[in-house]
Amino acid sequence: MENEKILIAKEVSISHGTQSVVQHIHFSMEKAEFVYLIGKTGSGKTSLLKTLYAELPLQKGNIQLLGYELSKLDRKETPFLRRKMGIVFQDFQLLTDRNIEENLSFVLKATGWDNRNKIKLRIGQVLAQVGLFDVEKKMPHQLSGGEQQRVSIARALLNDPILLLADEPTGNLDPAIANEIVELFIRINQGGTAIIMATHNHFFLKKYPARVLWCENGQVKDISKEEVKMKMTEP
Repeated sequence: MENEKILIAKEVSISHGTQSVVQHIHFSMEKAEFVYLIGKTGSGKTSLLKTLYAELPLQKGNIQLLGYELSKLDRKETPFLRRKMGIVFQDFQLLTDRNIEENLSFVLKATGWDNRNKIKLRIGQVLAQVGLFDVEKKMPHQLSGGEQQRVSIARALLNDPILLLADEPTGNLDPAIANEIVELFIRINQGGTAIIMATHNHFFLKKYPARVLWCENGQVKDISKEEVKMKMTEP
């Protein structure tokens, strides 16, 4: 990866069927960088993230991501790409019929872990990392929304990802809890994990400034701190 770049996107356009979502995307991302992906609902944030974790096929342009070229990615390679990244969703996506330990061990076993003691140890480590203790035997419905999102972040961290993709991770949480979740992401980033966090909440840009990619009118652009301030004052 040249110059510690983990992501290089060139002339990328994304479509759903015949409908264009975003066009002519150019950006790169450094190792351990924190990036906000900002835009209104429907502006293309989720489509871009889905392209990065290979749920949407890359149809135009080129993305080099974590050592893989997405335009040439074979379906068999997709699981290996995803092991290098973690994904956090707005709606948690926990398995409701299994307790927290079973939710997390399911992921580890699916990615090649087979030692029971190492699995148990790793689960304890990631839960501690997100500030949760003694929840392994609880069912998802026994946890608050904020706790469930912490579990989903712990799940994303299980295989020590280089890059974490978070799609509106605070969208279902009240403001105080949402604030705590963003602070958690910042601590994870400070530990060396790169993060792309999609959100439409401009408050985070003020309180926790970082690089911003702005989705608007079918485009995704790097914008300066001054441009961020101007956009946040627009009606």
